[in-house]
Amino acid sequence: MLRYLENVVTLEYNPERCQGCGRCVQVCPRAVFRLAGQKAELADKDACIECGACQRNCPHGAIRVRAGVGCAQAVLNSKRKTSFGCSSDDCILK
Repeated sequence: MLRYLENVVTLEYNPERCQGCGRCVQVCPRAVFRLAGQKAELADKDACIECGACQRNCPHGAIRVRAGVGCAQAVLNSKRKTSFGCSSDDCILK
């Protein structure tokens, strides 16, 4: 699995604001979040590509990320072409 650079991701998660809806788990393409009991938790923060889907779908404002930063870096690191729009409205769970 493609990994982002260690300890540089802009993802911030506030578990006190989390209500356990699981949307972050559903929309994250990198399995950064998992549900543990009644709350989400970070399963693998360094796997985050900063696409912003989790932040855009969190109805309680528990997640902040500078969307787009990691997407570009991940593509450069992997020397692959991107196959999805990192900051598009397609990342929103409906």
